[in-house]
Amino acid sequence: MSQPLATTLARIQRTAFLVGGAGAALMGIGFALDRERFFQAYLVAFLYVLGPALGALAIVMLHNMTGGAWGFAVRRLLEAAMRTLPFLALAFLPIALGVHDLYEWSHAGAENDPVLAHKAPYLNVPFFLVRAALYFALWSGLAMYMLKLAERYDRRLSLKALRRLKGTSGFGLGLYVLSMSFASFDWGMSLEPHWFSTIYGVHFIVGQALSTFCLAILAAALLARHEPFSRWLAPGHFHDLGNLTMAFVLLWAYVSFSQFLIIWSGNLPEENGWYLVRTGPVWQGLALALVVCHFAAPFAILLVRRSKENVRVLSRVAAALFLVRFLDTYWLIMPAFHGPASRAPAYAPHWLDVVAPVTLLSLWLGLCVRQLHGRPLVSLQDARLLGRLEAPVP
Repeated sequence: MSQPLATTLARIQRTAFLVGGAGAALMGIGFALDRERFFQAYLVAFLYVLGPALGALAIVMLHNMTGGAWGFAVRRLLEAAMRTLPFLALAFLPIALGVHDLYEWSHAGAENDPVLAHKAPYLNVPFFLVRAALYFALWSGLAMYMLKLAERYDRRLSLKALRRLKGTSGFGLGLYVLSMSFASFDWGMSLEPHWFSTIYGVHFIVGQALSTFCLAILAAALLARHEPFSRWLAPGHFHDLGNLTMAFVLLWAYVSFSQFLIIWSGNLPEENGWYLVRTGPVWQGLALALVVCHFAAPFAILLVRRSKENVRVLSRVAAALFLVRFLDTYWLIMPAFHGPASRAPAYAPHWLDVVAPVTLLSLWLGLCVRQLHGRPLVSLQDARLLGRLEAPVP
């Protein structure tokens, strides 16, 4: 790692931890002032930050199976994000402590509701916490095992090690999709236990991949300013990352519209209510903003080849999309606490809605950068592959 790059990363880490520490103090005040709103904001922030950490694991496994020059430059950074999964397991503890403030099915008397009584064998606090522990054990264990296989392949460069890496990645992707689907049902969909959608988990999975590609683009743009990456990273690498980002923007739009169309066509009151709240007077502005900022605008920009090869344009689109990912998570989760079925007062923005994601994201980013200390940003094998491309980045 060059000295200027090391200095830049150290500055990012220091700033992230300072912002995170200040935010944690404010969140402590918020907890004392409004316990319920604290847990609501924290849940949204947690699901938002979980996206790039868990998405990094999925994208690394995807790259192990498919290859491609786009992954070699940012693989070490994605691996650093994977290493933060045990931290996110600890970050889940406030949600475990606030389960009674968040989830209707955990309240006393829930058994009097026929729907909740039917779902009680699955939706109960002990089983909820056990499942959460299993999810994080699986994700952390899978991440550590993938890192171990990758290090073994980098040392030996054997065909056997490569085959094992690819085979494990394929199996791991299946486990990730299955476990994240159930996790999204537990942490998001069960907030409104009378409503259900089988595609709900796919929405989270696609969003996590999109968040990860946005961060990968921003990381590659940072690396491109420093040696030796300024010689290695070519417009083709950014073009590939831009194409993948555009593909997941389209996939997000497809999944979102498919769920909306199927539920609306079915015209069942127990299903339509979810969308009636989120497209009603309070939330319709945010819904329209997602259509424009999460799909139409980035798709139109990324459709142009030169936009994907221009680092400045692409990194700005990635930064904007990463912020819009929070709005999408907010739109999915927060209306559950202020809909007609809830007993909470009418929705009003709260300062914790901003402080919570900024705090968690800053602490997570600081931990990501910390994971890079003492580790090369690119392996010798990756360096040989990247070294073949010496076209300068615009």
